[in-house]
Amino acid sequence: MNKIAFSVIASGSLALLIGVADTEASSTYTIKSGDSLWKIASQHNVTVADLKHWNNLTSDAIHPNQVIKVAAATVAPVPVSTPSPAATVQPAGNTVGTYTVKSGDTLSKIASIHKTTVSKLQELNKISGHLIYAGQKIKVTAAAVNPAPVTAAPQAPSTAPAPVSTPAPAAGTGRTHKVVSGDTLTAIAYRNGISVTQLMNWNGLTSSMIRIGQVLKIENTATAPSVTTPVSNPVPPAAAPAAADTAGKITEIAKSLIGTPYVWGGSTAGGFDCSGFIFHVYNQAGIKIPRTSTTGYDARSYDVNSPAIGDLVFFENTYRAGISHVGIYIGNNQFIHAGGDQVQVTNLNNSYWSKHFSGFKRLYAMN
Repeated sequence: MNKIAFSVIASGSLALLIGVADTEASSTYTIKSGDSLWKIASQHNVTVADLKHWNNLTSDAIHPNQVIKVAAATVAPVPVSTPSPAATVQPAGNTVGTYTVKSGDTLSKIASIHKTTVSKLQELNKISGHLIYAGQKIKVTAAAVNPAPVTAAPQAPSTAPAPVSTPAPAAGTGRTHKVVSGDTLTAIAYRNGISVTQLMNWNGLTSSMIRIGQVLKIENTATAPSVTTPVSNPVPPAAAPAAADTAGKITEIAKSLIGTPYVWGGSTAGGFDCSGFIFHVYNQAGIKIPRTSTTGYDARSYDVNSPAIGDLVFFENTYRAGISHVGIYIGNNQFIHAGGDQVQVTNLNNSYWSKHFSGFKRLYAMN
């Protein structure tokens, strides 16, 4: 009898230890090269302040192979109990469809995290542009009620009006986009996962000129007429020299301001902060953009893997969490920016800036 009791106790203890070990493993993270506290916090849906508190950190400095906690110690035992997952299943049905925007977020980044597209997020949240703000709650999946109307819809076409509904899409009644201030064909195409050539073909355009209020098809519903206008193919090559000329202007104007003092909130030749410098240089080069913050320019641009001269370089977690500094890429692994005490040129391999590097982006206004 004693042997049986001992065996039961031993088995129970072993199961408990395995459960604890799994919990501890899932609540820690081993730092890799290029990681930052902000990036790790985003991946684990926690805040930088939480990570510092749980790991007794007094600064943002971390190093590769360092093991840090990514969950509060008191939360660890919860997964061991059976009732806990059941308790989280029901709330998830109500809350899984929303996301609270954090500083530094963009629609593109949120879409990537939730395996969806920017156009879907815009459609779900009735957003016509890319502007979002920290603390904003946005839908990232359709409500559970959505499937119900889908099953009801086929019942109507099964009756007499069925033949009437089929010609409608052929007449070009698919998804559309109404042009707003600041829109370009490239920006609209990028947001909807299509090409500029497709947009031009589907809308019978022979140039990239569009006007505010114009309604564009962003889905191919009438193939026969649109295929007849591949005349627009020469347009992209023609745009390349113009882009190069603009980039040259941006670089020339930016370099002429080297040595201008750093002034918080400044956006004139008398002094700049980092975002004020971007505003002044681009507008002087003929690219009309609003005066906004670093986060604002991040939201008005899209990621590029191979930067070109004139693209923006973003940095994170400098004086605050998230996107917090911006400069202009000028080639040869260098960027020009209002940083330190003046406008200056810095190499991206610089020990400070390399560890805060976030990525290269291109303003929609450049297209």
